[in-house]
Amino acid sequence: MRLTTKGRFAVTAMIDLALRQQGGPVPLARVSERQNISLSYLEQLFGKLRRHVLVESTRGPGGGYMLARAARHISVADIIVAVDEPLDATDCGGKQDCTRGTGGLPGKCMTHELWSELNRKMFDYLDSVSLQDLADQQRMRELESGSQARPVKVSASMAREVRPSASF
Repeated sequence: MRLTTKGRFAVTAMIDLALRQQGGPVPLARVSERQNISLSYLEQLFGKLRRHVLVESTRGPGGGYMLARAARHISVADIIVAVDEPLDATDCGGKQDCTRGTGGLPGKCMTHELWSELNRKMFDYLDSVSLQDLADQQRMRELESGSQARPVKVSASMAREVRPSASF
């Protein structure tokens, strides 16, 4: 089970947007350049993010995207769900029609509950991490490295470094 490029790129682009929207709408072309993500791919992702009311778009000169609500009210889970990223560790996709470990009979495999619980924990964790948390973390990195003047490149691994306040 892995988070695919779609989810990683969506989170990365949203962090970039959260860091830069104070100056007005952020053009996707700039996000594309800074994060090295295809512009056409970003356009597809941001169409989905807009339909889920996570971002708003402004057309014309000076146009681009802004967050539709405060970054503290957008979770990583919101972003992942918006871009149709499946977070499912079960072999059956949650349908409980596993064929392995059931003697060929329909039903749940022996490890179905284990993987279902992992799904719940993953979702709860991603729901506990806000876009604001990730933007603040990136700002701290910039301050620590003295790189405020340089363009921000957000790595996909950054999202994995935030730890939840509660333990599992």
